[in-house]
Amino acid sequence: MTTKTIIATENAPSAIGTYSQAVKVDNTVYMSGQIPLVPATMEMVTESFEAQAVQVFENLKAVAEAAGGTMNDLVKVNILLTDLANFATVNEVMARYFAQPYPARAAYAVKALPKDADIEVEAVMVIA
Repeated sequence: MTTKTIIATENAPSAIGTYSQAVKVDNTVYMSGQIPLVPATMEMVTESFEAQAVQVFENLKAVAEAAGGTMNDLVKVNILLTDLANFATVNEVMARYFAQPYPARAAYAVKALPKDADIEVEAVMVIA
């Protein structure tokens, strides 16, 4: 029998639409896209692309922990960028949050993201 659990934490931004922060089905967690919102204020990080990327991965980390996992339990990461010139910075920031073997990943250039963010990241996590 499949079990479905909604994951929610105050340590990540609350949903700004008709979605949950994450949904856990058995031992797989589907994490909604995170943009660089500071959870406490719901304000965007704007000082630099690197700061935005760090906030996004901090948000994902909070959701992963709320679901009972860690960033190293992520198996697939999708990164949306408004400018692929920021790709190298994403790699550098990701190296702070993941240990080898790294998750599978895709990166896409998109025209725009919610709240004019420069980055959004969604992920799938599998926990034991």
